[in-house]
This record gives sequence, C-alpha cells and structure tokens, in this order.
Amino acid sequence: MTAEPPGSLVTEGVRSLEVRWIFPGQLETAVAGWFGRFPARTESRVDTYLLDPQLPGLSVKVRGGGALEVKAYRGSPGILEVPGRARGRMESWQKWSFPCSPLSQHSASPAGWRPVRKRRRISQFPLSSGQREARPPGLGRQPRCEVELTEVRACGQDWWTLGFEATGPAGLLRGELQATVALVFAQVLPGGVEPGPDEARSYAQWLGQRPGAGSDAVA
Repeated sequence: MTAEPPGSLVTEGVRSLEVRWIFPGQLETAVAGWFGRFPARTESRVDTYLLDPQLPGLSVKVRGGGALEVKAYRGSPGILEVPGRARGRMESWQKWSFPCSPLSQHSASPAGWRPVRKRRRISQFPLSSGQREARPPGLGRQPRCEVELTEVRACGQDWWTLGFEATGPAGLLRGELQATVALVFAQVLPGGVEPGPDEARSYAQWLGQRPGAGSDAVA
C-alpha cells in the first residue's frame, strides 16, 4: 500500500458527529426488516484497520482497498438518548481521505493491520426546510445524517452494527444527529434489542479491545 502525494485529489477534512452500536452475532432478519422501512443502498467491501502501533485519538484504515482514511477524535458533546429505545455516547471526529494503491486481496494483511469485511445498508436523511425524509445516498456535501446497518465479519466472528453519522455545518450536527436517531427509533428495535452505552463505540475502539486470535480470509 502506498499513499499518493498530497494534491487536488486529497479531500479536505470533514467534521462529523457520530454514534455507533456494535453487537455480537449475525444480523437478525427482523432487524433488517425494521431498517428496511427506509430507502437504502447496499454495498460490500473490506476495510483494513491499523491496530499496531496504537495511535491514541486516531483511527486509520484503508477503505475498500482504494483510499487511506485518517480520523481524529475531537471529543464527545455528551450522551444521546431516546428514552426506552437507545442510549449512547456521541463522538466528534474530523476525517481526511487520501488515494492509495490497494492492498492485495489474495494475501495476508500487513503486520499490524486487521481486515474487517462489511455488508452495509445505507440511508441518508438530508436536512431540508426543517423536514426529515430518508433518501438513498448520493447527496454530495449538503447537511445530512447517514445511517447504516452493517453486517461485519472480523476476528473469525460475526457482528452487526447500527451507526449514525451527521455531517455539515458544525452548528447543525447535534440537531441533525438527534432528529435522525429519534426518527429511526420511532419504532422500537425488534427482539428486545435496546442499544446502550456498553455497545456504543467506534470501530477503532472495538477492534482495539478484540483479541488478536482468529483470522479473516478475504474472498
């Protein structure tokens, strides 16, 4: 993997406010149906995260084999809560993306890196005239909150995640995130699932807490 020199292809830093819950096991059909009431696109990819050396406050990954992404943690504005439905810590991030040569899909990951296979369902909620309406992704940089329900394969195990990422003007991020979470959780998650603080974490934090045993062959 080689990052290309800085230039016009390097995207500028993007500020975001996020909350993500990560659960063990396979995604239940009922949960997929719960999310399916919103229009969404589906994509599959492998993201490879840098775990060693540890970089406090940073998340580094190769996204889908074609971009090196660096995210810097900017603190938390507090707890997001939908009473009786979900509760988790909000995280502020700033992200940069650099084009890079892809990692080989047919060999082991370089030392210190861990592949995570993802199948993502993604919907976007733009902020327009005070109204919230889910739309498929493809809205450029206008203020929005992206919601994803993702099946994950990592460390030889199955997991699934529900994540919210608000982007846009800094003064709108918290309102975007809270409004979208409230809308999505207007219907309770099936199966008695109630996302809480114990499940709320970033991918980088979650992977850093996982044991190194196990392997993920990438087909």
